[in-house]
Amino acid sequence: MIFTTQRSELLEAVQNLSRIVTKTSQPVLEGILMSAEQGKVTLVSYNLEMSMKKEIYANTETDGDIVISAKLLSEILRRSDGASVTIEADDRLMCHIKSGNAVFDIMGMSAEDFPESPSVPESDKITMPGGLLKEMVRGTLFAVATTEGSRPILTGLNISVEKGVAKFIGIDGRRMGIRKEHLNTEIDCNFVISGKAIGEAVKIINNDDEDIDMFVSKMLVSFKIDGYTLVSRLLEGVFVNYEKAIPKEFTQTVQVKTRDIIDIIERISLVVNDRLTTPVRCSFGTPVSTFKCISALGSATDTYETEVTGPEFEIGINSQYLLDALRATEADEVKISFKGGNEGFLIEPLDSDSFLYMIMPMRIK
Repeated sequence: MIFTTQRSELLEAVQNLSRIVTKTSQPVLEGILMSAEQGKVTLVSYNLEMSMKKEIYANTETDGDIVISAKLLSEILRRSDGASVTIEADDRLMCHIKSGNAVFDIMGMSAEDFPESPSVPESDKITMPGGLLKEMVRGTLFAVATTEGSRPILTGLNISVEKGVAKFIGIDGRRMGIRKEHLNTEIDCNFVISGKAIGEAVKIINNDDEDIDMFVSKMLVSFKIDGYTLVSRLLEGVFVNYEKAIPKEFTQTVQVKTRDIIDIIERISLVVNDRLTTPVRCSFGTPVSTFKCISALGSATDTYETEVTGPEFEIGINSQYLLDALRATEADEVKISFKGGNEGFLIEPLDSDSFLYMIMPMRIK
C-alpha cells in the first residue's frame, strides 16, 4: 500500500476518529484501519460499541490495508511539518511514513484482525440541520447519567420522533432535560443512544446549516456528518416513564431573567466546596427572594427582586444542576414552577413547550 495525501486533512480525520478509540485487550482496536484504493483512503475506528468512518482524497499508487496505532499516528502527523504525507506499508506490516523532512518507520497491524464494523441500511432517515441537532443535544446531554449503576438505560439520550415532532430526553435520577422541535419528516421512531456516542456525533459538526442524516434500525443508528459516518449500537431496555414524574399541579410560580439568576448562582457557588452535597438555600417570596450558601469555605448571600404567585417557601437546590439547566434554555426569561420545597420543580419557556427542565430539591437543615 502506498498513498500520498494532504497532511492537515489526514490529521483532522485521525484526530476525530481517535476520540472513540479506547484501551482494550485487543490491540488492533487501539488503531485506525486505513484502506487505500482508487484515489481515496478510507479510515475506520471501532470500539465494539460505535464506529466512525471517513474517506479522504489521496494519490494512491498501490492499493492495500493496514492498521496503525491511533495515538502514534496522530502524534506523528501533528508534529510533522510537511504539507503532504506519504504512507507506505509492506507485506511485513512495516509502515514507512514521510512528511517534509521527517521519516518514521513503525510497525502496523494486520487489517484482517480488525473486526468488521456495523452498518445501517439507509432506509428510515431523519434529517435535521446540524445547528439544531447540536442545540438539542447540548440542551439535554448534561442531564444524562454518567455512571451506569443499576440503570444502564439512563446513560443514554432518549430520542423520539412522532408526527413531525422530535423530542430529546436526558435523565440521571436527580434531574431531567427535555427539548422538542418540529421536523419536516414522516418517520416515527423511538430509541436510546449512549450519551458518549451522540456527544461524539455533534463534535464533528462544522457547518450548522448542513443537513445531518440519521438512519435508524432495530439495534443501530448512524449519522452522516461532513463526510463522516458514525454508527452506534442502541441501548437495550425500556426508557423510564418520565411523564409520570412531572408534576401536574404547582403551588408557586415565578418569572425570572435567566442571566440574572445565573449570575447570582455563580457568585453564591464560589463558597460551594462540593456542588453535589452543599445546597444553595433559596427563599422565594415577594418582593425579594434570597439565595444563601454556607460551607466549610464560608458563606454567601444574594437577593433578587421577584413576584412569586403563591405562599413564600424555602428550597435547597444543587447549584450546578440549576446552572446547567438555565444555561441550556438559551432564553432571556423563564418560568419556574414549584410545589413547595420538597418536590421537584420545573423550568420552562414563557410562551412555548420547546424545553422543560426538572430538578429534584436537596435536603436543607
